[in-house]
Amino acid sequence: MTNSLDCGNLVISVAGRMLVRDLQLNIEAGTFVCILGRNGVGKTLTLHTLAGLRPFLTGTVNLAGEAMANLSRRQIAQRLGLLLQVQDDTFPVTVIESALMGRHSHLGFWQWESEQDRLIAMDALGVFGLSGLEQRMILTLSGGERRRVALATLLVQNPDIWLLDEPTNHLDPHHQLDVLEKLSGLTRSGKCVIATLHDPTLAARFSNYVLLLHGDGDWEFGPTNDLLVATNLERLYGTPFESFHKDDRTIMVPA
Repeated sequence: MTNSLDCGNLVISVAGRMLVRDLQLNIEAGTFVCILGRNGVGKTLTLHTLAGLRPFLTGTVNLAGEAMANLSRRQIAQRLGLLLQVQDDTFPVTVIESALMGRHSHLGFWQWESEQDRLIAMDALGVFGLSGLEQRMILTLSGGERRRVALATLLVQNPDIWLLDEPTNHLDPHHQLDVLEKLSGLTRSGKCVIATLHDPTLAARFSNYVLLLHGDGDWEFGPTNDLLVATNLERLYGTPFESFHKDDRTIMVPA
């Protein structure tokens, strides 16, 4: 059960509208899950619910076999990290100060970051190609750079389970592939990554499993190769899709 996330009979709704009905997931360590669906079907709300940020009507959410309801926010933060769809960088902090926020769940009350914490933050910024920007004010960065700072902050936090809401937001194609490759590398080291994406081709390239949300309570979960086919995507997005194969990759585009 190490590094796993599971939920049972999870019901997610908003304003009286049923979005996800009786969701059953068992996501083990080393798994990369992509959540796909149209705008407004509940992808973000599902991530927030799995992160314990909003209540659900019924069901359970467990981290490594323990009910999330029995864990403190500090314990949750040590096991699970959440990347928001929109980051509000409202405080005038530097890049290194922003990255160091990821260490907060590992520090004691009133404990300051150590030199080792700073080295961890410097290394994480380097992983996401941000070396040399440590003293830049966060508000002076581009949207893509700020997105990568947010991902580096999660790497500093070092949770076992990564919940990512559109991690490729604001990123150019080069950085999209680079970030997703690094996230895939995390799963190879035993982490669990669950990310919402809008590009089925990227989901097919990087994920092991997909969760398809239809917005009316219905959902499908299973191996990527089984579920990401043109007929399922047509139902999911309400538009025809065609699949093309290049080498060992599948490319899916609206027809």
